[in-house]
Amino acid sequence: MSGKLESKLSLLAAEETPYPNPARAWYVLGLLTLVYVFSFVDRTILSLLVAPIRHDLHITDTQVSLLMGFSFAVFYTFFGLPIGRMADSHSRRNLIAGGVATWSLFSAGCGLARNFAQMLFLRMGVGVGEAALSPSAYSLLTDYFPPRRRATAMSIYSMGIFIGSGVAAVLGGFVVGWAKGRAGWTIPLLGDVRSWQIVFLAVGLPGLLLALFMYTFAEPVRRGGRTQTRNVPFRELFAYVKDNRKTYLCHHLGIAFVTLASYGGTAWVPTFFVRHHHWTAAEAGEGFGIVMAVAGSLGLVSGGWFADRLAARGHTDAYLRVAMMAAVAAVLSGIAYLLVPNAHLAIVLLAPLLFFQAVPYGVAPAALMQVTPSQMRGQVSAVYLFTINLIGLGAGPTAVALVTDHVFRNDNMVGASLLVVGTTANILSALFLWSGLKSYVRSQDHFKKWVEALAV
Repeated sequence: MSGKLESKLSLLAAEETPYPNPARAWYVLGLLTLVYVFSFVDRTILSLLVAPIRHDLHITDTQVSLLMGFSFAVFYTFFGLPIGRMADSHSRRNLIAGGVATWSLFSAGCGLARNFAQMLFLRMGVGVGEAALSPSAYSLLTDYFPPRRRATAMSIYSMGIFIGSGVAAVLGGFVVGWAKGRAGWTIPLLGDVRSWQIVFLAVGLPGLLLALFMYTFAEPVRRGGRTQTRNVPFRELFAYVKDNRKTYLCHHLGIAFVTLASYGGTAWVPTFFVRHHHWTAAEAGEGFGIVMAVAGSLGLVSGGWFADRLAARGHTDAYLRVAMMAAVAAVLSGIAYLLVPNAHLAIVLLAPLLFFQAVPYGVAPAALMQVTPSQMRGQVSAVYLFTINLIGLGAGPTAVALVTDHVFRNDNMVGASLLVVGTTANILSALFLWSGLKSYVRSQDHFKKWVEALAV
């Protein structure tokens, strides 16, 4: 039997194979969501520890922003590209397990940092480990869930962003409040440690146990393209992306700018409540964390459900259109909380912004999977994550800090910086997503023809 005929038969068999048992699929989704929660706790916990880290490491707001964003994002994004290619031909489950163990060790190691250079290196390591998660997870969930449930599944997985960030904010605020007035502790083998160092140890080490749970499920059958575990040649990948370049460009940049606004807010909103409304770090962390976890999760689930409903009614651009609508709503809802004088009213008015900024994170990967063949999904997802994290995570926290430090030149003007950066980024997001709607529909037709050609 020729290799070409064998490939066609394998493709047909994969497409005809039923999707995995729903109970198993939901178990995998729940586990991946929990892993994503842990990743965002490790990623964002630093935003609640700005004051003690600045004090102990003798650094500026801009240096803190580099620890929050740039150092993590550069290694997350660049390592994501080769790891994404591996996800298209190797065990996605094993890649995730290795990534969880890696970022957990480096996150715990941040609790041992004694200066800026050490912390910078360790944050880079966290980025390398976390690069293994989402490209593999997107691909796995696409093969576990049928198209009619895909946006909902992706949205539930993406809840990890807001639950994790919320848990980090609450946990960080609680520990900072609890440790207030305590100089530190002496721990055997580690010596004298500060409260913020204990936080990193506490959130990092449990991830090692979580990595073992990745071996409780099996790899599903790959669908929507070649099924053999070999990489698509680069020329074929580049040709496919080139044919759909406007779709990918508008999709990636549209989500990148809403990510810039979101990460800029996640990094500096707690500090805004401390500096502008004179809340303690504990109050800011608990208030922001609870609102983020609740509003963000509701936004994700609602957005995924709404997009699936629109798609079921024949709206072929549903996933991208819902993301665009959310970006427009974020522009309108991102102003009021920064202008009101009452802190409690401000935290309530923050909820709609977090709701709408969350919506794209679920529908965007579902949109991406809908136009990408199976053995390109890891690589295309890695490029997507490269784009949104380099622009969003890499520039978001630093953009707010730079506007505060060099435009307003006043630490207490961080709210004005959030307004300038957030509004501009959300407008750009809406414009890019709107520009990609028609090409996205054409790319769906191109994808179907590409898959059909393999079976001819």
